[in-house]
Amino acid sequence: MQTEVIKTTLADIRAFRLLFLQERRFQFVHDKCHLYGWADTYLFLADGMRIGYGAIWGHNKREDRDAIFEFYLLPPYRKLSNRIFPLFHSASGAFYIECQSNDALLASLLYEYARNINAEAILFEDHYTTQLQVPGVVFRRPGGPPDGYDAGGYALEQAGETVATGGLMLNYNMPYADIYMDVKESCRQQGLGSLLVQELKKEAYSMGRVPSARCNIRNLASKATLLKAGFRECGFILKGEIL
Repeated sequence: MQTEVIKTTLADIRAFRLLFLQERRFQFVHDKCHLYGWADTYLFLADGMRIGYGAIWGHNKREDRDAIFEFYLLPPYRKLSNRIFPLFHSASGAFYIECQSNDALLASLLYEYARNINAEAILFEDHYTTQLQVPGVVFRRPGGPPDGYDAGGYALEQAGETVATGGLMLNYNMPYADIYMDVKESCRQQGLGSLLVQELKKEAYSMGRVPSARCNIRNLASKATLLKAGFRECGFILKGEIL
């Protein structure tokens, strides 16, 4: 069987990307790379038949194209992974693999083809509904509709003062929304962050979105906040250098 990897356009592999996302059923953090033109795409062929695709982006700088972050093969051709991946690596010139641990196919290739692997962020999915309350604290919604891909402007107020702000990033794969929040430094460790996350989860569902979140692996405070608000860990963002 003759296999080949060629550079192509996003439009040319769009159908494969739909299959890629449908299989994963979780927030795919790098999905927006295609939306903003931060990625290059490659088509995989076997005896002239289209069997999958891969994508690369910049490991540290968006303008670079040195990190593989998507690798997809149609199920009947996954036995060719170890044949296609080296071709993809050679054609793209990538030095790194960056993937989510819950993306089983690329994660397995990461452990086979990379070294100096480390986890940079924790991924979270919604697990249960909480009923958190902080006396005297009011949740405020923004006055207008979401600004593009950012549904921001949410806040917690206490005694007329804004003590926490947050929102939802909507530029990830449907139907997911990425929660972000910030608590005023003098008001931390009072349960405000988890309360705000709880309310933002409700807002996400009201938009027809599934709330998700992530934080730096060393940010223990954010991790505790998300867990208290009913999230659970579902994976990690991993990076490694290709051998």
